[in-house]
Amino acid sequence: MASKGSSMSFSRKSYRLTSDAEKSRVTGIVHEKLLNDYLHRIFSSPEHVPAAAASRKPLNFQNLPEHLDQLLHVEDEDEESQGQVEGRLGPSTVVLDHTGGFEGLLLVDDDLLGVIGHSNFGTIRSTTCVYKGKWVYEVLISSQGLMQIGWCTINCRFNQEEGVGDTHNSYAYDGNRVRKWNVTTTNYGKAWAAGDIVSCLIDLDDGTLSFCLNGVSLGTAFENLSRGLGMAYFPAISLSFKESVAFNFGSRPLRYPVAGYRPLQDPPRADLVRAQKLLGCFRAVLSVELDPVEGRLVEKDSSEWQLQGQPTVLLTLAHIFHRFAPLLRKVYLVEAVLVSFLRGVVEAGSPAQAQAVVRQVLDLLWLFMEDYEVQDCLKQLMMSLLRLYRFSPIVPDLGLQIHYLRLTIAILRHEKSRKFLLSNVLFDVLRSVVFFYIKSPLRVEEAGLQELIPTTWWPHRSSREGKDSKDVKDETAEDRARRRAYERGCQRLKKCIEVVEELQVQILKLLLNNKDDNGGEASRYIFLTKFRKFLQENASGRGNMPVLCPPEYMVCFLHRLISALRYYWDEYKASNPRASFSEEAYIPPQVFYNGKVDYFDLQRLGGLLSHLRKTLKDDLASKANILIDPLELQAATMDDLDEDEEPAPPAAQVPRTAAVSLMTPRRPLSTSEKVKVRTLSAEQRTREDIEGSHWNEGLLLGRPPEEPEQPLTENSLLEVLDGAVMMYNLSVHQQLGKMVGVSDDVNEYAIALRDTEDKLRRCPKRRKDIIAELTKSQKVFSEKLDHLSRRLAWVHATVYSQEKMLDIYWLLRVCLRTIEHGDRTGSLFAFMPEFYLSVAINSYSALKNYFGPVHSMEELPGYEETLTRLAAILAKHFADPRIVGTDIRDSLMQALASYVCYPHSLRAVERIPEEQRVAMVRSLLAPYEQRPWAQTNWILVRLWRGCGFGYRYTRLPHLLKTKPEDANLPSLQSEWPEPCPSTLLQQHMAELLREGPDVAPSFLNSVLNQLNWAFSEFIGMIQEIQQAAERLERNFVDSRQLKVCATCFDLSVSLLRVLEMTITLVPEIFLDWARPTSEMLLRRLAQLLNQVLNRVTAERNLFDRVVTLRLPGLESVDHYPILVAVTGILVRLLVHGPASGTERATSVLLADPCFQLRSICYLLGQPEPPAPGTALPPPDRKRFSLQSYTDYISAEELAQVEQMLAHLTSASAQAAAASLPTSEEDLCPICYAHPISAVFQPCGHKSCKACINQHLMNNKDCFFCKATIVSVEDWEKTASTSTTTSSAA
Repeated sequence: MASKGSSMSFSRKSYRLTSDAEKSRVTGIVHEKLLNDYLHRIFSSPEHVPAAAASRKPLNFQNLPEHLDQLLHVEDEDEESQGQVEGRLGPSTVVLDHTGGFEGLLLVDDDLLGVIGHSNFGTIRSTTCVYKGKWVYEVLISSQGLMQIGWCTINCRFNQEEGVGDTHNSYAYDGNRVRKWNVTTTNYGKAWAAGDIVSCLIDLDDGTLSFCLNGVSLGTAFENLSRGLGMAYFPAISLSFKESVAFNFGSRPLRYPVAGYRPLQDPPRADLVRAQKLLGCFRAVLSVELDPVEGRLVEKDSSEWQLQGQPTVLLTLAHIFHRFAPLLRKVYLVEAVLVSFLRGVVEAGSPAQAQAVVRQVLDLLWLFMEDYEVQDCLKQLMMSLLRLYRFSPIVPDLGLQIHYLRLTIAILRHEKSRKFLLSNVLFDVLRSVVFFYIKSPLRVEEAGLQELIPTTWWPHRSSREGKDSKDVKDETAEDRARRRAYERGCQRLKKCIEVVEELQVQILKLLLNNKDDNGGEASRYIFLTKFRKFLQENASGRGNMPVLCPPEYMVCFLHRLISALRYYWDEYKASNPRASFSEEAYIPPQVFYNGKVDYFDLQRLGGLLSHLRKTLKDDLASKANILIDPLELQAATMDDLDEDEEPAPPAAQVPRTAAVSLMTPRRPLSTSEKVKVRTLSAEQRTREDIEGSHWNEGLLLGRPPEEPEQPLTENSLLEVLDGAVMMYNLSVHQQLGKMVGVSDDVNEYAIALRDTEDKLRRCPKRRKDIIAELTKSQKVFSEKLDHLSRRLAWVHATVYSQEKMLDIYWLLRVCLRTIEHGDRTGSLFAFMPEFYLSVAINSYSALKNYFGPVHSMEELPGYEETLTRLAAILAKHFADPRIVGTDIRDSLMQALASYVCYPHSLRAVERIPEEQRVAMVRSLLAPYEQRPWAQTNWILVRLWRGCGFGYRYTRLPHLLKTKPEDANLPSLQSEWPEPCPSTLLQQHMAELLREGPDVAPSFLNSVLNQLNWAFSEFIGMIQEIQQAAERLERNFVDSRQLKVCATCFDLSVSLLRVLEMTITLVPEIFLDWARPTSEMLLRRLAQLLNQVLNRVTAERNLFDRVVTLRLPGLESVDHYPILVAVTGILVRLLVHGPASGTERATSVLLADPCFQLRSICYLLGQPEPPAPGTALPPPDRKRFSLQSYTDYISAEELAQVEQMLAHLTSASAQAAAASLPTSEEDLCPICYAHPISAVFQPCGHKSCKACINQHLMNNKDCFFCKATIVSVEDWEKTASTSTTTSSAA
């Protein structure tokens, strides 16, 4: 038998097994005695006591095969007849019956053991049934939703409503609702969670059926099962939409075997015995070394063993693997033998020792096994490790998870194995993101959290806007001691979790290694291809559900990826001083338009990519020296997004993936040379396409002149960073918001416990029955809080820790820098994907709302600067014409509206450059038509709140007076932070309204139009609500209608507040009649104010009746919000204005035919106006009166209202005395309220100036003849006038 000598580069083909006698004495084989001792040491039979050396049969490589055959012989009579077992019917390999044994739509894995519900309540059973004996199978719970798991007979009939346990002879356990089912249902067992294992046991000898959860028996569930002729039971499951499980009928070792019960699928016992014996031989090789010089065997630690090329050792290993290799391809044997061996290695030694042994083992696998055998073995090995990591029970120190992660790291440190797994397994076969997830324990006691956190504590009151609102000095000594003990327990838990997180980061560092490119592609570039495909599957709505990554996995994956990414980024900076630190990271704008990175069909800021390439191709050529390939322009149409489209002919076919690369230029580009783009699939990209080459910038090709020449970092890291931003947008933000629910639950139970304790203190001691019930409730709430506080500690450590907060903050700053750099490219900014703006907005929201009160955003480094930069982006881009998407524009508007609500962020808006502030206010003052005006109006209102009349409340005052518990309702007007008006932005608004002749009229005209619409809609809706409420039959008003009604009311109030702000800041717009539109605007305003007052203040009117009903959803509808807004406008016009302005405003208000002095009296609780010269009587307590709201309306403001009422009372009396009757012929034929004062040219029709001016704001056609009006002239009736207005009409 030939040998390759002592070289370390071996090929399995060099070790052909042969029995030729002439090749027995080849150079390098040790002498016969030492060889005999060595082979006996390696291949000794553990069942027999070793014979004396003299009596042993000599062993050499000629008789070794015979000896191995004897060693591996298994006495198993049933080996040939496996599957024919009494009590079981069906195939020996048990899988799910996907051909006929199912009901509904289900997705079954390729191995026919995993299933996902894809319909309402689908059911599936196995291919094998049992009728006698004791049997067990296991179900791995992947999602904790609605499922019923158990047994059924073949005669059971199921549908989309009835599943396992809902029919006779079918039995099920439901851990979601914690019940057992057999036609009827009763409480049973414990709640399950994702990651649990349910064991289903059936004893057909005694006729009982039971279940275990994670190896712990839940007790007998059913007795007296039907048995006998024709009765056989199949494993079965019914599960609802999107729920998923994986079955183990015995194809893998049971995690929790039960004595006396056998799995439905028999384990390969003979192969298992052989594999264990061969493993023993292999371990013996690793623990002994030949010393040919001394002629003896030397015991060695397996971590120190080295393959030195000795032919004896190589031939020995060849004989072992000749028999071992086929066994290592079987799932059961890999998990039962190989994983157990490697796990023992990891647990027994240090990480360095374990790494050395695992590396040796993998080297030998690749050396002595065929490639396909090693690949199958590694695939099964990683599948087993992932399953074991995911479904291992949580213990206080997370020891099981740590061992499996260390073993995974040891395997991935082997370069050849790592590249194979990356290329073919980790993202293709496995959901490898599971390795980066730390599952949250649903059952605290089983996770051992009571040991880590023996003392529990919870905050009494908390606010998401900052720290715990209860001052520390208010704590009692007992509370302080509990809090500190709880915090120490949280720190212990955090340290345990940090060990796991560090191991997960090490895995990603291995996958992102770009130095292992010897003889092939580096790991990082394989990872990038798979990572992009992973993002595409999760970003596309058309992705198959089984490949979608759960949000909780995505959160953990993102944090580990950021840690690994920043490590490599700063490592590159250390060796390249011109590069940037990770703190300065951003994505250069050329990545978005040069086509090197695939963004699938995600929306860009400027619309679809195909549209942008067509419309901005000239800008690409002039600014970035990029030409779009004509074939790309032809193919990039909407039809390309259709999955069902027939492929184009081969000559013109474009790969289906949208990844585009640039043709590599062979020399530097001059400013006039262009680069033509062509399409490459993601799999076709090479390292050169990403990192670039001598004359190719790779990922950064097409650099605009605004970008610096020096590289930020390696281009591949830029693509990883881009993917991290996309991950946050896909599902991380949603999950961060979802996990806040645990904190909310703690707050709710804490309030309930405090209320119960208060009731106990107030309860009379003689009422022992009540005290007993309250004590019972107190115990329940306390136990629940103990559980939730420990779970909250877990959530804070894994999701909301300071380190996680810094990751999200870093991502926010990356997005801000990316947006700023993209903005500098002008029109090319439209190529940026929308999700960058979304992530900037959402990550700030998460930092502000989700991480408090434990961590405050104000503690973050550079907090003030970051707020200012985000404010500048929101102020500039909420009305940016380059952004066309409706959703992203709405998001920007809502973010800006939220930003100006809070003092810190509002001050940030005030810190941005004056030019940007003025531009923002100018956009806010644009006419409201054809844009989302409601959000714009909210922004203006929030700049004013705190300055208006009676406008300093943070809760609805009328609710605090009548029903305090409703004052916290999250209505648009009901719950606001403390007022923080911006006088600086108000000043900009005033300057802009004075700036030109058209700015104020167009803005105010749109505000008045929207006010007219909103209040009219509100009145119409409350009429319908009142009619429905008065019907005798039981009738429910649609909640959506109530919500729309309340929204119209809130809009009306906010529009009135904007008018109040405008009149306060720039009163001359209404009162200086030298302006051409002032009189018209004032008349329209008076008309709307009178309309609102009359509708709201009429006695026992519609508004009163609806307010009295107090319908859910209409809590914000009341007299106070709208009447104080109207009062504020009237006071500004009639009290604060100059004398000439007050006179004009008074005359216009009184001239309006809808004006009623009684409505003004209503504000002060007076049914009728007082007599001239008399004092106001005290208000009626049963009536509405501003005087009842002294906490919100100052004495000075009340005095101004009284002054206004006195002024209007006097002016009204004078006007009534001086008024002269007017002929009907002289009245305006449009409003019949004012005399004719204008004539239209050229048609000659007439009306009052107010009507025609209002009409011309929106339309240039004549009221009557539809002719185009060229000019409007003053008209006065003279004696010679013979043509009447009516005849003109």
